[in-house]
Amino acid sequence: MADVIILGNGPAGISASLYTARAGLDTLIIGSGGGSLKKTGSIENYYGFPEPIPGKDLIKNGITQAKRLGISIIEDEVVGISYDGSFSVKTKSGDYLAPFAVMATGSSRHTPKIEGIKEFEGKGVSYCAVCDGFFYRKKEVAVLGCGEYALHEASELLPIAGNVTVLTNGGEASAEFPPEMGINKKEISSLVGENGVLKSVRFSDGASLPISGLFVAVGIAGSTDLAKKIGAETNGAYIVTDGNKRTNIPNLYAAGDCTGGMLQVSKAVYDGAVAGTNIVKEFRKQKK
Repeated sequence: MADVIILGNGPAGISASLYTARAGLDTLIIGSGGGSLKKTGSIENYYGFPEPIPGKDLIKNGITQAKRLGISIIEDEVVGISYDGSFSVKTKSGDYLAPFAVMATGSSRHTPKIEGIKEFEGKGVSYCAVCDGFFYRKKEVAVLGCGEYALHEASELLPIAGNVTVLTNGGEASAEFPPEMGINKKEISSLVGENGVLKSVRFSDGASLPISGLFVAVGIAGSTDLAKKIGAETNGAYIVTDGNKRTNIPNLYAAGDCTGGMLQVSKAVYDGAVAGTNIVKEFRKQKK
């Protein structure tokens, strides 16, 4: 078991790890790709670089710096997290435990451009199976997505719902869905409701699928998606923290784009530093 697990290998996550590791905490980083920074062509407003630096190179430099300090870094996709006094993080390939955790995977909620999806949020459309699955006991539900995150959400719903259908929206399934889950590859044109409540999915060929709930799990899970699973307070697409980057969940911190504000590398690095130093203080306090 590590002392702290940091979800995200971008500027906020790496920054937090530098402080926890240098203070002697066994630090584990789990990340996949480096987030939105990897797609940035060049950065020229960050201190210390006389010439513009590509986002992917900045990520590479940060990871190299962390490894030099002996920080363990796992390249994997996080699909779930639970909390029972310590944190259990589930990835595609394993499970990891730690008493402290930092959410730093960016603000990556994927909301497909489907007619009606915004209209029915909270009225049939959900982004968290653990949070809302209970409300759809024995009912027909669908999961929108085609990867490991969609598989995780569908698996959460399978013992609860009456029937679970995976909607790939024209894509190919990249995860191995069990046979008890139906797979529908048709392209979705719209969501249809009645009296403000979701009733069905309409496909581009005119066919419809009656459902009571649609769980959106497109792409990979972002920090806010994961935070909601353990009851962390959120405000829209962002995780709510105090000035020390603490959430309302004991020993859970959040840093970087997932907390809102200025979406800049400098702000993410600052957030990570604040989270890391306060984790060290709290860790030592609890060890006394």
